[in-house]
Amino acid sequence: MARIVEQVRFPVPKFKKQINTAAYARVSSGKDAMLHSLSAQVSYYSELIQKNPEWRFCGVYADEAMTGTKDNRENFQKMLTECRAGNLNLIITKSISRFARNTVTLLETVRELKDLGVDVYFEEQNIHSLSSDGELMLSILASYAQEESLSASENQKWRIRRDFEQGKVSSLQMLGYKRNHDGVLEIIPDEAEIVRLIFNSYLSGMGKLAVANMLNEQGIPTKFGNEWTADSIRRILTNEKYCGELMLQKFYRENYLTKRKMVNKGELNKFFITESHEPIIEKSVFIAVQNLLKKHQKQFSSEKNNTAAYPFTGKIQCGCCGKNYRRKTTATGIVWICATYNTKGKKYCPTAKQFPKIR
Repeated sequence: MARIVEQVRFPVPKFKKQINTAAYARVSSGKDAMLHSLSAQVSYYSELIQKNPEWRFCGVYADEAMTGTKDNRENFQKMLTECRAGNLNLIITKSISRFARNTVTLLETVRELKDLGVDVYFEEQNIHSLSSDGELMLSILASYAQEESLSASENQKWRIRRDFEQGKVSSLQMLGYKRNHDGVLEIIPDEAEIVRLIFNSYLSGMGKLAVANMLNEQGIPTKFGNEWTADSIRRILTNEKYCGELMLQKFYRENYLTKRKMVNKGELNKFFITESHEPIIEKSVFIAVQNLLKKHQKQFSSEKNNTAAYPFTGKIQCGCCGKNYRRKTTATGIVWICATYNTKGKKYCPTAKQFPKIR
């Protein structure tokens, strides 16, 4: 008689799938204190996520940005790319204002992530974007954050314009001067000598590029440690602050969201203050330089307008440096010459040749 053996089945343990979790952090300036805050946030979120057994740590995305808009935040964009690829399920962030200060940007992003099945948790507000009332609460709170940002921006503008009216400089980064605690410019002696050298060299007959080459060859860097160019020399020569005057509000920010820097062409009042601080350059020297700049600009504009008629413009290339040849009038006649050799000299393009005008 066959014996029936009962088969014993042991339950197979079910392992809960971990949620792919990342964090997002942002600070809004390059100040040391803010960068320290960013580092602290990265450390905090790394530890927070890795301590939770239900979460799988997928990194911390962090940006140093001027605004809360998403387009100029590189790591924010990388995080969204990971979400679209299906690699993230949960994003943790400190607050709505850290994620986005623009209501439209916030809601567009959260809705896209919702369609992708990605939840965003805002710690300060204790809101999950995938919850039933999440979008309503986010809309209300984001509007509040946006108004708060607008108010802070308007207060800042008011303070800066009040300083302008009193002839004070709100911020400054320029060769030769520093701003004291009263907003008045004070001379930095070593840097002032470089400024005087630039003005005197230009007045003596050197061109802007020649002055730049001279400073570079002497190992004198710009205020920010870069090499000099003709354009950086031009900015020095045209800055009225060097003769003790201030033209304030030359630029302004487009709005509190984009913060795009705009040239003030009459949209806002400008403030001109004479004898506002100690000059580095005498007023007569500054005026002489401006007149010389205008004279050279007029000559250059005239030559530039005529170059379109030359059949070889942009067609002859230097075999040494790769720059194009340009047409030049010399004491012995018209020649075509390498642009590098012409502006910087033989040291920068030693094998370049010049050719007489091709008839």
